[in-house]
Amino acid sequence: MATTILSSLLVLLQTMCVVIVVAYFLARSRFFPAVLDGHPPLKIQCLMVLIFGALSVYGTIAGIEFSGAIINIRDLGPMLAGLLCGPYVGLGAGLIGAAYRLTVGGFTVYACALATVLAGLFGGLIWFLKKRKFAGITIAVIFAVAMECLHMLFVLLLCPPFEKALAVVELISIPMIVANAAGIFVFSFIVGEIEAERAMQKERDTLRTEMERKDAELSIASGIQQSFLPEIVSAAGFEIAAKSVMAREVGGDFFDVIHHPDNQLGLIIADVSGKGIPAALFMAESQIVVRITASWYPENPRDSIRSANTILTAESTSGRFVTLFYGVLDPQGRTFTYVNAGHVPPLLCHAADGTFEELEATGIAIGAMADADYTCKSRNLSQGDVLVLYTGGITDAENARLEMFGEEHLRAVITRDRGMDSKVIVSKILEEVRDFCGDYPQSDDITLMVIKVK
Repeated sequence: MATTILSSLLVLLQTMCVVIVVAYFLARSRFFPAVLDGHPPLKIQCLMVLIFGALSVYGTIAGIEFSGAIINIRDLGPMLAGLLCGPYVGLGAGLIGAAYRLTVGGFTVYACALATVLAGLFGGLIWFLKKRKFAGITIAVIFAVAMECLHMLFVLLLCPPFEKALAVVELISIPMIVANAAGIFVFSFIVGEIEAERAMQKERDTLRTEMERKDAELSIASGIQQSFLPEIVSAAGFEIAAKSVMAREVGGDFFDVIHHPDNQLGLIIADVSGKGIPAALFMAESQIVVRITASWYPENPRDSIRSANTILTAESTSGRFVTLFYGVLDPQGRTFTYVNAGHVPPLLCHAADGTFEELEATGIAIGAMADADYTCKSRNLSQGDVLVLYTGGITDAENARLEMFGEEHLRAVITRDRGMDSKVIVSKILEEVRDFCGDYPQSDDITLMVIKVK
């Protein structure tokens, strides 16, 4: 008997493989997602009835006849139909499989036909209990084992004589239970993988949509931030040009031009600590505060920056600060009076001998300490002098070898191009930085302002 059971099991497993291959291609079909969503249209339900009904018929045809009974996997098709699409589809597939089984005959015909119908119906009820979703591997396999045990019970109760029915059950029960449970297991695994793929794809789609939305918002924010940066206007006897290149959509660098009485111009360049949206928000606040305090003290940069520091220190709860350079350009006297609040020292290239002078810090960054004090310094400017204000994103720019652009490189570019007008000098410096970095990503915001004395 052991040999007979083993050989029967092998045949059923081969048959089960054919069913699983068909089920796999079905699971990968374009209409299968509607099935997994729990609301398949009527035409898909009808198609599923025909497919799984045909699989049930195949399970009978490929079965092994033994003493008037057929060792088969006929119930596999209806069980899958019910578990996937509900009781109507499961019942329809079961009726097709049962109808064909009735034509075959044999003393177990009615028990087998009844079991096939109930396999589809009960599978569909489980689908309803799981809220129109596939039950998963564990429940599906338990259901398959229980259904085949019920099938064997029907044979014992409805197929006299009892001794013959018992002999048949002893031979066919193990192969049928194992084969149907294995078929359900494999198909459940396939469905689980498909659902996992769909969940992952949904997450990717959601993430992509969210990223697109954020990109759009950042693009708008970038446009708003760029609108904060003024159009550069040249004062009499001076050429002024400036440019900001953010490392991200928005950043913490800014420059500004403030018109004072007597044609004097206030020039600001600043770098907020940090990057991205938080830095951009603090940048906007800082720019507004400095603009207001500069209007309070148009002829005294020291008092302007000291007042701005007091306000920003009181407002800053995130520990952010701003390195800032603020100077007032007097076209009549060709003087430049400035406060350097912890900013990168601007470079003043003297036209007479090509030497450089650094406009060193005259105080600490604003927003860092409430009672910080600042001092003013002044420089006389001569025709041809070039004053370059910049943020650390220029000298700290790196290439793929992690080499920094550096101040010496910047000085060399200024020396080479100091005969050009201010807009050209700005373009040349930025171009040199881009060429130096190559494809290596920009890691910090870059802001540059060039003032040339005509």
